[in-house]
Order: sequence, then structure tokens, then C-alpha cells
Amino acid sequence: MRSNSPMLSMRKMLAVNWLILFTSSATLICCAIPALLVSLGLGAVMIGLVSNVPQLIWISEHKPLVFGIAAFLLVLAGLMQWRSSKLACPADIKLAQACARARKMSNRIYGISLLAFGVGAWFAFVAPYWID
Repeated sequence: MRSNSPMLSMRKMLAVNWLILFTSSATLICCAIPALLVSLGLGAVMIGLVSNVPQLIWISEHKPLVFGIAAFLLVLAGLMQWRSSKLACPADIKLAQACARARKMSNRIYGISLLAFGVGAWFAFVAPYWID
């Protein structure tokens, strides 16, 4: 059981990173995608989207909460990334390769999450003042 603990930790980290990606995508849904649709002249699509998914209005009205939760989870994931980078991969070649692939995948997911959060934050908080 002891030899599997680094792999178990890597799996937990990967699962948390998928959660972070999901949370960061909520920031895109609330702010970046609506701004993109309207700027491309697709306001009717946005109206149809809001008509079919009225929860988008709640997310947009509570964007500080959404971004706060996403930022907290991103910091948590960053700490987990840092912690897992200090863990040794197993000595077995196949397990070591799986460990390296999981770390690489986890870093990519985390990077995509940071990018999604940054784009959403820009459209939610910076762009409205920059455009005025």
C-alpha cells in the first residue's frame, strides 16, 4: 500500500485539477462568452442562451462570488501542484512513466484553468472600464 501512495496522490491532484478547470470555465460562461457573442453581433444567440439557461443570469449577477471561489480553488490547486512536484515517482519504469504523464497532464490542465480564469476576469472586471 505504501508504494502506491505517490500514485494515489497524483490521482487526487489530477481530479482536483479537473474540478478547477470546471470551476474556471464558469468564469468564462458568466463573462467572456457573452461578451464575445455580443461583440460578434450574435446578440440573438445570447438571448436564446439566456432564455434556455436562466442560471446564467445568476452567475453573472454574482460574479465576485464565482470568481472568489474559482480563485480560492486555483490557489488550492497551485499548492497541490507544488506539493506533488516534490513527491518522488515510483521506481518501477511503467509506474514512473505514468507518474510523469500524470504530472504533465496535471500541469496542462492547471495552465488551461489559469488561462480561463484570466480571460473571464478580464472580461468581467477590466474590459468594462477599459471600453468606457
